[in-house]
Amino acid sequence: MKNIRIGTRGSQLALWQSEFVAARLREEYPDLAVELVKIKTTGDKILDAPLAKIGDKGLFVKEIEVALLSGDVDIAVHSAKDMPTEIPAELILAAYLKRDDPSDALISRRGELLDDLPTGAVVGTSSLRRRAQLAAYRPDLKFVDLRGNVDTRLRKLDEENLDAILLSGAGLIRLGWGDRITERIKPAIVVTAVGQGLIVIETRQDNAAAREMVAFLDDAETSTCVRAERIFSDAIGGGCQVPMGAYAVLDGANLHMDAVVASVDGTRVLRDEIEGPAADAQRLALEMAGRLLDAGARDILDEIRQECE
Repeated sequence: MKNIRIGTRGSQLALWQSEFVAARLREEYPDLAVELVKIKTTGDKILDAPLAKIGDKGLFVKEIEVALLSGDVDIAVHSAKDMPTEIPAELILAAYLKRDDPSDALISRRGELLDDLPTGAVVGTSSLRRRAQLAAYRPDLKFVDLRGNVDTRLRKLDEENLDAILLSGAGLIRLGWGDRITERIKPAIVVTAVGQGLIVIETRQDNAAAREMVAFLDDAETSTCVRAERIFSDAIGGGCQVPMGAYAVLDGANLHMDAVVASVDGTRVLRDEIEGPAADAQRLALEMAGRLLDAGARDILDEIRQECE
C-alpha cells in the first residue's frame, strides 16, 4: 500500500489518537501517504441526552465501521472502551496499542480528594459504571449527566458549579491536561471500563495489506489482557448500557482480573477477582463472568433490560 486512509471521529481526543497512529505509520513506512477521514458518529450527533438513553455500545463506532465496510477508509482508530464486543464478521481488531493509564480520574473544582468531597457534592459523569460504583462508595453524592468533548467537560466543571467530574485518565494525559487530575481512583473503588486506556485499530478481514501494515503496533501484553476483558464482557451480555467493568493485568505468566457488575443506582455492586495462567485467559474470563452471574448479576441485568424496553 502506498497510501492509507484512517477513519476517525472528529473530537479532539479522537484526532490526537489518530494522529498518533498516523505518526507511527509514517515513521515505520516513510513513503506512506496517510490521510485522516473525519466521520461523525451517532454519539457525536446527540449531545443533549444521557448515553444510557441513546442506545447500546457502538454509539461512537457504527458509522466508522460502515465506512470501513464500504471501502471509504482502510483502517479505523478507536478508543478500545468504545468498541462493542460484537463487531461485523467482515471486520477485525487488528492491533491493540500499548495500554496507557487505565484509571478513572477525579477532577475536583477545589482540589478535594474523593473522600474529602463535601456531603451531597455534585459529580458530573456520563458513565453508568462510574456513577454506580461511586454511589456505592459515597451514597451521599449527587450525580448529573456530563456529555461533550474533554475540554467541554472541564469547562462545565466551573460553569455549572459542579464539585467534581470523572474522566478517563489516559484521555486527559494525551491531551496535555494530566495536571488537572486531582486523584486517580483505585480499582478497589471503581473498576475501570473494558479496554479503557488504549487505542485499537480496526480493519477489514480481507484487507491483508492493511492488517500487515499495522501489525507492528500490536502490543502482546495489552492484547492478551484486553481480549480477556472483552470475553468477560461478552459473556456477561446486557444489551443496553450496563454498569460493568473489567481490568486485567499480567504478572509474569499469570493474568489477574478484577470485575464488577452493578445496579444503575449503585445499591447492589457485585465484585470479584480471579488469577491464573495467562495461557488460560479465555477460561478465566468466562469463569469470572459465570461467578458474577450466579452471584446475582443475572437478576441485575434482567432488571436493566426491562427498563430499556
